Amino acid sequence: MAQDIRELFAKERAQKNFIMKKGHEARFLSKLDEEMPSQSIKKKSSSFFWVGIAASAMIILGLGIYFFSVQDTVDTKSNQTVVKNEELIKEANPISLGDLSPDLKKIENYYVTNINLQLSDLEFTGDNKDVIDGYMERLAELDKEYQKLNVELNEIGPNDQTIAALVRNLQLRLQLLQKLKTKLNQLKSSKNEQESSNII
Repeated sequence: MAQDIRELFAKERAQKNFIMKKGHEARFLSKLDEEMPSQSIKKKSSSFFWVGIAASAMIILGLGIYFFSVQDTVDTKSNQTVVKNEELIKEANPISLGDLSPDLKKIENYYVTNINLQLSDLEFTGDNKDVIDGYMERLAELDKEYQKLNVELNEIGPNDQTIAALVRNLQLRLQLLQKLKTKLNQLKSSKNEQESSNII
């Protein structure tokens, strides 16, 4: 049922023949001249045209002078600010192993998660306190070494030796915790054997 409006107008134009009265255009132009005389408009518009060009030129000249005078002071301040900002960024956001690449981030997350898991599984008792303390001291030494390697990574920048040393440090920590867990299991089993032999 919907019809195109263009088709409706085309049909209406075909049915009706619109013709203007003779002299319509002349009457329209004379009324237009009475309301707005074309000569005075042209004179006013040409004078406004030159005034507009002069004002635009003055504005452009003023902005150019302002821009070049301010640019020199901004350049010296911005160079100092950029250097300070880069130093602050390095101090505030040091680079870690995981920041270097997605693969290294996976490796770091794997070892850190496993190290934390091994630490959470440790059972502290009075009997194993000396053993755990010895291993924790070694872990603290490895952690200090890891922090030094991170400082080196930030100062020197990423290189193969530093990255390998960081990964190796994480591996050593995990291996140390696994040895500690094995040692604690051995102590626990030997204690259980002693208790069972004492009972018999």
